[in-house]
Amino acid sequence: MSPFLQTSGTRAVRPSALPASKLLALGLALACSGCLYGFQAGAGFPDYVRTVAIVPFENETTRPEITDEVFNLLLREFPRSQGLQPAGEDVADAVIRGTITRYDVSTPSYRAGAAGDVPQVLQRQVSLTVQVQIINQVDNEILWESNAVSVRGEFMEETETEDAGRALAIELLVQRIIDGAQSNW
Repeated sequence: MSPFLQTSGTRAVRPSALPASKLLALGLALACSGCLYGFQAGAGFPDYVRTVAIVPFENETTRPEITDEVFNLLLREFPRSQGLQPAGEDVADAVIRGTITRYDVSTPSYRAGAAGDVPQVLQRQVSLTVQVQIINQVDNEILWESNAVSVRGEFMEETETEDAGRALAIELLVQRIIDGAQSNW
């Protein structure tokens, strides 16, 4: 049996076929409905929080350069990721404060040497831990906090330096802070 139905003896019409005007209307409706959806970075902050201050973190480690490295990357990435404008602490709607509590370099991967030989280090990692708070200064409430954001930046002993591992750890740290801020909403 043919999938076509004969109507008036001359023209074959598929029973499930829709007229072109109905297809066009359906297509326009679907296209327009997609236009109603939008995404705004930082939509999770209260509407009145439009600015953020990032205060250099206190540093309890023996590596003073980490303070500036964390501050600079956080200042560059956080406001942009949340749709906020950077501002001074005295005028900002929100403020980020923190403390760098741990920095160490370890050797998670090495090859044991023959009897009496020194083991060959294959990989090292920089471990970094911070305490962080994001405070809504308008309502004086904590929007997000963590007492131990920990990250590890790994680097190959033979081809990279500790600086590469530290840079990776700081990138991961900033991303974790961004993720934490977004997870609250």
